[in-house]
Amino acid sequence: MDKKAQETMFSSKSPEWETPQDFFNKLDERWNFTLDPCCTTETAKCETFYTEEDNGLDKNWQGHRVFMNPPYGRGIHVWIEKAYREGIKKNTVVVCLLPARTDTRWFHEYCMKAQSIKLIKGRLKFGNATAGAPFPSMLVVFNGRDPATMYGTPNIFTLKR
Repeated sequence: MDKKAQETMFSSKSPEWETPQDFFNKLDERWNFTLDPCCTTETAKCETFYTEEDNGLDKNWQGHRVFMNPPYGRGIHVWIEKAYREGIKKNTVVVCLLPARTDTRWFHEYCMKAQSIKLIKGRLKFGNATAGAPFPSMLVVFNGRDPATMYGTPNIFTLKR
């Protein structure tokens, strides 16, 4: 990994990780996305998109097939909550590309209510990076169903501290 990539990947200079285009294309073939709610003009993956100035958190995503790769910083939990709340609306699908951080509160409060969680084998190369990310990734899919109407609850072992 070159020095510039290391500086970016192992620092908190930017919480944004641009989705690899070939990876997005494979997902888009499956879901035919219509909205990218948290991107820049340069990294937008859909014709309809919201930048930081548009504030996708304040918009209604209902009726869209959403691809969401949120900023991975401390505020990621607000994006995951938004994805969950929008994803239980009728005729709405939200596919989230996220760091696989299964030890976080946001993972257990929202992702575990998803209809699907897919762990990604290997490490994605975000943006123009020449090496894989320093973290594993996952896809979390909310598809218009309220988890309260589904049966069963996942088995979760909670570590007592």
